Amino acid sequence: MNIIVTGASRGIGAELARYFVAQGHQVLGVSRNGDAMETIRAELNAASGEGVFHCLAVDLTRDSALEAVSAFIKSEWGRVDRLVNNAGMLLHQPFGATNDAQVQKMFEVNLLAPGRLIRRILPYLQEVKKGHVVNIGSMGGYQGSAKFPGLAYYSASKAALASLTECLAEEYREQGISFNCLALGAVQTDMLAEAFPGYEAPLGAAAMAKHIGHFVLEGHEVYNGKVLPVSLSSP
Repeated sequence: MNIIVTGASRGIGAELARYFVAQGHQVLGVSRNGDAMETIRAELNAASGEGVFHCLAVDLTRDSALEAVSAFIKSEWGRVDRLVNNAGMLLHQPFGATNDAQVQKMFEVNLLAPGRLIRRILPYLQEVKKGHVVNIGSMGGYQGSAKFPGLAYYSASKAALASLTECLAEEYREQGISFNCLALGAVQTDMLAEAFPGYEAPLGAAAMAKHIGHFVLEGHEVYNGKVLPVSLSSP
């Protein structure tokens, strides 16, 4: 399969790349951190097996990044089987201290960029009969879950991503493209450590990536348009 993973330079995204390549798939990792992805590319492509890791160092909030992704698919693959919108921005800050620029940036990364990428690669997803788009959400954006101070706009942006997922599943159902959103609980990643210094999550990135990876490959067989909690804690 041809699989795109955004936010692939670290954390869950990097572990997803490792999982898919180990399964023998072609992976395009997308991230602004080109150096980190080159390190991952050298590691994964040096291993024996059929899987290959490609990478693009681009900022998905910019039109030029979407053009680069589209150009790669057109020249190298011709179709996309799976898309994992994993890239995200987490801002832990009191609501009253957050300014409009910070809010705009968070919604750009967590909602608008995934939407733009989906629009851009729709023709390539339509080349396969069972394309699957998995948006990585958060328990913070899951209705009825526990909410925490300082995460108001982050949670709102992830709730919007979940709603977008449900809408797209209906809009593209007849075209054979499935859309699902996984609302993750706390996972020990660099992004979490930066936002919550000293906090230790109950699950590591590799363990979560293994679960997500399996769902990306096969979850569309039984789910479409669903927002699914993936957490060791209760909503």
